[in-house]
Amino acid sequence: MNRRQFLRHSIAATAGVFAFPAILRATSPNSTLQVACIGVGGMGGGTMKSVASHPRVKIVALCDVDDKPLNLAAKTFPEASKCKDWRELLNRHAKEFDAVTIGTPDHTHAGPAVRAIRAKKHVYLQKPMASTLHECRVITQEAAKAGVVTQLGNQGRSSIESRMAVELIRSGAIGKIKEVILWENKNLNWWPKNTELRPTADPVPEGLDWDLWLGPCQPRPYLEGTYHPKQWRAWFDFGVGEMGDMGCHHFDTTFDALKLGAPLRVRQTTPGSSGPLWGKQRIVELIFAGTPMTAGKTVQLTWHDGDLRPDLSRIILPKGIEKVPLSGTFWIGERGSIYKTYGSARPFVLPEENFPPEKYPRQQARNHYHDWVDAILEGRKSCADFSHGGPLTEAVLVGAVADRVAGQWLEWDGKALRFKNSAEATKLVRRAYREGWKVAGLG
Repeated sequence: MNRRQFLRHSIAATAGVFAFPAILRATSPNSTLQVACIGVGGMGGGTMKSVASHPRVKIVALCDVDDKPLNLAAKTFPEASKCKDWRELLNRHAKEFDAVTIGTPDHTHAGPAVRAIRAKKHVYLQKPMASTLHECRVITQEAAKAGVVTQLGNQGRSSIESRMAVELIRSGAIGKIKEVILWENKNLNWWPKNTELRPTADPVPEGLDWDLWLGPCQPRPYLEGTYHPKQWRAWFDFGVGEMGDMGCHHFDTTFDALKLGAPLRVRQTTPGSSGPLWGKQRIVELIFAGTPMTAGKTVQLTWHDGDLRPDLSRIILPKGIEKVPLSGTFWIGERGSIYKTYGSARPFVLPEENFPPEKYPRQQARNHYHDWVDAILEGRKSCADFSHGGPLTEAVLVGAVADRVAGQWLEWDGKALRFKNSAEATKLVRRAYREGWKVAGLG
């Protein structure tokens, strides 16, 4: 069969399993996917432009609580409609588009994602999937029921280098995996300039709807240099700290290569946090059930951030690399190890003399954003479908929760969404939404 026949055959074969709304609207091979964008500044703006670069995409609606990024996006997409409230977008304009990108702060991921999925819209959602374990589970379950095409915004998953690392591990290049060490020590450029929660509000910037920005969270005064536009990640009510920010990127290769499930238990060995801010640094140990790719019945992943470096005596560096970088992963196997700096850096199988260059797998380039669009048009799952992205994010959030109940092993029951030995930690699994923002099944 040629490629067109293969795609036609594949779509027909899956028609009984999935119902793709955009396919029903766009049956022509040259059809255009109509996309709405919720959150068009910062990373959301980057996602919007990257998706729009696909030749078969048209951006038809823009939504942001802040006029500044909204009007800037409108200059690039002058034909798109504009609104500030995602509820209005989905209530009044849902018939105008097939798919949605969501690039808002973490605390406002779940509401629009669930509503869009229930409206049979395909969804591209920035990582982490949501700020609580319960929200992640609901989003994942709703996506599975709706049969829409979803993509988590952990774009590093699509890089040649990360996919090469997955293939190396699965091929048994270093034998079965005994342990994984991860570290992320970049500068926290999003840490608030102001951490004093004064009762008197500062003037809200012109064009920003502060109440809409708060969304499901309880009202509080706007404070300059505290939450918006980039500092929200540090606050417990709005973000998931550094581990939540970068964990979905760092964990992905290991999670995929080893085919891991939910963690069995987690422990933060460094002091935790208890106030409105997440801790600035942590070392977290996660124990997962073993798989055919691991050496034992369990396997440990250890996460480091906030300038807390891993034990350097255990990290072997490739030739030509003299010091451990700010961010990276080190896989320890039965017959060697794999070292990889975070980002677009190749993995090294160690000892190098045992693994010459010709043994490394070859990978083709893949555009993470275009893969989502192509998956919609071709009637298949994307490379970071929520069936993968949901459990991945849940594993990261289990690790993040340990920052609030530090020092003890927390036993995680993934099926029941609770910590078996800690009522305190279980309280953090879900959160309440304020009136006007509740979505059935959330809050």
